[in-house]
Amino acid sequence: MEMIVVGILGAAVGSFLNVLILRTPRDESVSFPASHCMSCNTPLRIWHNIPILSWLFLRGKCAFCGEKISIQYPIIEALSALIFLFSALKLGINLQALTVALVFDMLLALSVIDFRYKMVPDSINLTALTLAILSVSSLGQLGYNFTNALLFAGGFTLLRFYLSYAIKKEAMGEADIMIAATMGALLGVQLALAAIFLSAVLALPALLLTRNETDESKQLPFIPFLAMATWIILMFDTYVSAYMAGLYG
Repeated sequence: MEMIVVGILGAAVGSFLNVLILRTPRDESVSFPASHCMSCNTPLRIWHNIPILSWLFLRGKCAFCGEKISIQYPIIEALSALIFLFSALKLGINLQALTVALVFDMLLALSVIDFRYKMVPDSINLTALTLAILSVSSLGQLGYNFTNALLFAGGFTLLRFYLSYAIKKEAMGEADIMIAATMGALLGVQLALAAIFLSAVLALPALLLTRNETDESKQLPFIPFLAMATWIILMFDTYVSAYMAGLYG
């Protein structure tokens, strides 16, 4: 029963994520106006906003004008529900699991926005970083998370300067630095480094497919791969830590 409640909560947060994804890139308020059809602008009823189920019952169409509703809505809600469920299974049903789930929900929103609009809103990025620092099981861990966030932010900033100088153009943006800090706060130094390596491995096939793209709008966004790698490493942190200990001693 508890896990059902966790899943419902995750899906509800996912519904809000859809609002963030849609409105934040347009600099629109996430509170006003109320949810409405993007085609006919008719305000939605409460029963039109039930996560996942409303889309299924409406068969992916607006109840008023019949226009198609993007499948992105139930997918984001379902992914958010899974994030909450697996976070609870990993960490237990507690405040830390909730905070970690919210971090990955923010990373999910950033990934979709980065993929669709090639932009990374600071408001969502800073929220993810702040929640990552606060994702603690005890107050003593707060300083540890903050220190790791600073280490990765500083390390990526230094790397940015060196790479930019070497290739004579901007190598990475401020958004990447904040994502790195979020990874450091969530995972710690060793596991965050493993996540960065894994993200490069995950991105390699897509990078090969888009290596000749000169159109900026078609270039590969990297934040989705950083987010996926961070999630994988967190879920399998015990095995990754054991493997690294055996590898490096």
